[in-house]
Amino acid sequence: MVVPANAALIGGLIEACHQAIAANADHLSELDRAIGDGDHGTNMRRGFEAVYAERDRLAHLPLPKALEEIGLTLVMSIGGAAGPLYGTLLMEIGRQMAGDADFARVLERAIDAVARRGRAGAGDKTLLDVLYPVHAEVVRRAGLTGIADEAERAASLTFGMKAMRGRAGFLGERSIGHIDPGAKSCALLTAAICRFLEEQGPA
Repeated sequence: MVVPANAALIGGLIEACHQAIAANADHLSELDRAIGDGDHGTNMRRGFEAVYAERDRLAHLPLPKALEEIGLTLVMSIGGAAGPLYGTLLMEIGRQMAGDADFARVLERAIDAVARRGRAGAGDKTLLDVLYPVHAEVVRRAGLTGIADEAERAASLTFGMKAMRGRAGFLGERSIGHIDPGAKSCALLTAAICRFLEEQGPA
């Protein structure tokens, strides 16, 4: 059977993200033990295993619908704060893509939805501190390698931030000196997506 290009794309992206989280789950939980509940890696692994288990079905959906379904699966399976935030991001990207071909605009609206859901903003030591710089790179039409590098750089900058939201927010100044686990998982996923798309070459 000939695999549709859309199915190959979606399936490949799911595989890349699943591998990135599986390989780094223990490290993410280690980061979370310093300023949170210590289960971010475990939760993220559970979420992406649930998505991976549905990869064949998801891969044959239109891309916007697949993203919505993946987001819903993450909400239902990750738990904690990360589930609703990642779920909101992907569901909103899917909904916006259905009616807008400008990905920078789509991503901006999705990030705004995440900010509203988490009642957070730039500098609050969350995954938004990766998403905003990534969006800026998309706006200026940076290459995929540049976007991945910026995501990693942005995650590392959360080391010097004081957490303002979630369990880490209760630590106040003691949250400074630790990388935010949500920012780190966001950077890992961004880099995995960029590497996969880079390997595919021009459409």
